[in-house]
Amino acid sequence: MRGRFMMSAAGVAAVGAAVAIVVLSPALIAGQTLTTPAAPAKKPAATAAGPVKKFVPPRTESGQPDLQGVWSYATATPLERPNGLAEKTEFGTEEEIAAFEKQAARNFDDRGGGAQADVSRAYNAFWWDFGKTVAGKQTSLVVDPPDGRIPPALPEATKRQQERAAAQPKRTSDADNPEDRSLWERCITRTLPTLPGPYNNNMQIVQTKDYVVIVSEMIHDARVIPTDGRPHGTLRQWHGDSVGRWEGDTLVIDTINFTNKSNYRGSSENLHLVERYSRSGPRTVLYQVTVSDPTTWARPFTMPIPMADNDEGMFEYACHEGNHGLEGILKGARMGEKLAAEAAAKNPTPASGVR
Repeated sequence: MRGRFMMSAAGVAAVGAAVAIVVLSPALIAGQTLTTPAAPAKKPAATAAGPVKKFVPPRTESGQPDLQGVWSYATATPLERPNGLAEKTEFGTEEEIAAFEKQAARNFDDRGGGAQADVSRAYNAFWWDFGKTVAGKQTSLVVDPPDGRIPPALPEATKRQQERAAAQPKRTSDADNPEDRSLWERCITRTLPTLPGPYNNNMQIVQTKDYVVIVSEMIHDARVIPTDGRPHGTLRQWHGDSVGRWEGDTLVIDTINFTNKSNYRGSSENLHLVERYSRSGPRTVLYQVTVSDPTTWARPFTMPIPMADNDEGMFEYACHEGNHGLEGILKGARMGEKLAAEAAAKNPTPASGVR
């Protein structure tokens, strides 16, 4: 259960201020085309009203584009392009978009199929927060390669995954030890890149002159990213080592030096992310990430994700390593083993060849 509680506006502001102090102390909607030609004697309405003004992003006190706020990246757009849309990079009409959004809606209130199926669904619809609308008109988050698909893994990446699995100690279940569970389930980190998930699809951005802090609502990860021109460090971390720079009005974050424990879709410690954040409108930010790892995929892939202003603020993700849920998983596995052993003792399996 995500266990979220609403932070007050004062609480969010206090967190941002505290982060800034700690950090500083060491130093598409597309326009529809008219099918009816305009009368030659009249000027187009746009001309009469004057040119359309280009959006100018607000600035911080230090003159940087102001990216601050809480932004939602929830979307109904799938990560990879569905087979039925293989040749379609964008939806052509609003009707196509509406039909896809309706098809993408999921019914989590169906409790049929028995106890095991019910448990596997986890929560009912109230707790899920998938996006209900597509991202612009794109049919997948992946736009490069042009087929909208993540490049297949290289043979050496497949071999590496097999070696990782073989190196794991033998276990009787997926709950022999806490380390058998995922980093996400253990509330350590969701890792990078930041992509839409089942809920908590929000991030908060806080800026100072020489730093940007990106706080993820999911597992309350906070990335403190210098923008003062320093080079990368050498320490490998869960979220890698990030440095930022401004390219015009776009914040570019370059991240390397991941650990081999925080792999994304089988990536290695050679994972490299280039993220771009830019204000695309008064209440929108365009987030784009390019993912590469020459030891995992034959080529990089890129995903642009429009984000919208979320005036509900950030919610607390009440989850921490050693949480009650993890304890319950391990206790449940031990209880299952105990019951199985007791049942086996009462009904021993006949020896081979004995009738």
